[in-house]
Amino acid sequence: MSHVKEGHPFHHERLDNLSAREEIIQRTVEKERRTTFSEAACLYRKAVGWSILLSTAVIMEGYDLLLVTSFFAFQPWAKKYGEPLPNGTYELPAAWQTGLYNGAAVGEIIGLFLNGYLVERLGYRKTMMGALGLITALIFIPFFAPSVQVLQVGSILMGIPWGVFQTLPATYASEVCPVALRGYLTTYINICWVTGQLLASGVLRALLKRSDQWAYRIPYGLQWMWPAPLIIGVALAPESPWWFVRHGKKDSAKASLRRLTVPSADPEFSIDDTVEVMAYTNEIEQEMSQGTALVDCFKGYNLRRTEICCLTWAAQQLCGTPFMNNSTYFFIQAGLDESNSFNMSMAQYAIGFVGVLGAWGLMRHAGRRTLYLAGLAILDLLLLGIGLTSIRARSSGAQWAAGSLLLIFALCYNFTVGTVCYSIVSEVSAVRLRPKTVSLARNVYNVASIISGVITPYMLNPTAWNWKSRAGFFWAGICFLCLSWAFFRLPETKGRTYAELDILFERRISARKFASTSVDLFYHSENTEGNGKTE
Repeated sequence: MSHVKEGHPFHHERLDNLSAREEIIQRTVEKERRTTFSEAACLYRKAVGWSILLSTAVIMEGYDLLLVTSFFAFQPWAKKYGEPLPNGTYELPAAWQTGLYNGAAVGEIIGLFLNGYLVERLGYRKTMMGALGLITALIFIPFFAPSVQVLQVGSILMGIPWGVFQTLPATYASEVCPVALRGYLTTYINICWVTGQLLASGVLRALLKRSDQWAYRIPYGLQWMWPAPLIIGVALAPESPWWFVRHGKKDSAKASLRRLTVPSADPEFSIDDTVEVMAYTNEIEQEMSQGTALVDCFKGYNLRRTEICCLTWAAQQLCGTPFMNNSTYFFIQAGLDESNSFNMSMAQYAIGFVGVLGAWGLMRHAGRRTLYLAGLAILDLLLLGIGLTSIRARSSGAQWAAGSLLLIFALCYNFTVGTVCYSIVSEVSAVRLRPKTVSLARNVYNVASIISGVITPYMLNPTAWNWKSRAGFFWAGICFLCLSWAFFRLPETKGRTYAELDILFERRISARKFASTSVDLFYHSENTEGNGKTE
């Protein structure tokens, strides 16, 4: 950074260049803000396609992870790996249920930390291809597992590539698409997640009548249908232009943006000007926080951004979702038979799919913050309702009421918290620290998942605490704490460019005033010059 005195002959030349650049940046940002959904979808239709392709990996992750918990209620699998009960059925002990569930979470934590470093060093494409290749080899472990101990090893190891799939598609989507599409493509990941869960539930439901080893080996084997076509597709995908900008490769960023857009769809669109805005945003963040190491996520104004990302994602796990993740097992423990339990689970995930589509419409009008707060409030009331059904737990009506409330819970969750979370985390994180911040946030989610994974099997298992529907009271209390935090700390990011968000966080604007605060894009430049510094 040079220091130029006002009397220096080059000073006026620098001001002229800066003024011309400011005009380009201001015009480009205003144009992006005015662009409608249909105009953006037409201009960035290639980016939409590539983003959807990478997000498909999340379908595989949703499918794989649901198998872990759904098998607890699947008798052919329980007979192979569990222990007999006095009533003639088989049950995996709560300790092993906890181990398998949390084993995957431990692997994901490792994978997420690796993802943060690998994406920054190698890029999105190479990191994703490596994870897909690894998962292809690791599927052999559960497919041939002779014991629950081997399943445990497989669960931990497979969690490593699952950790990559959890965040990489969301950060890629947030970087290849403009403001008008950003919310839709980052939250599209939740559709993929729900689709994977629906497929897993449907496969297990179709195999209920089988009692041999193929009843559980076929679901494991079907995991191989995803990696090969995804590897080919990802190999052909363009790298994120933001990644090139962060590495000082503006020409490569322009080439990447050219592959992501159809410039002929908008005569006013300029690749050079768009990359210039990316470079300016990167410069703002460099000036505020020079580093891109993990420790920089906790420095200065980035600490607040990290807190919001981490707790937004943690709340997704702490607002009662362990009921959904263990829904089939919960339905059985609530008193429904095995067939109806799997039917209810399939209905839950189908409803979740509809909920995500509904969230897209709500996000356009209500914004992120309002939708997230309303979702937590409604989920809290539903959890109280589930808890109240325990008063007459032996009643058939109460059992079906608990199941019905859980279906409504799934719908509301995917309308609000489950979907909008992906958009919030992708938008709040700083561009230069995004891979690391998002990975860190998802790891906080996984830590919360481990905690809930330890206690939930004990809550529901008849050989342990046997709380059944009474667990609703516990999760209602935790959900209320999440709602209280979100009210005071969660900002509105709808319609803001990354440069605007950087300035809002630098100015330490209150979360409740984010939506109403006007932003001067060159606020930071003016402050820098006022301190005697030049760019």
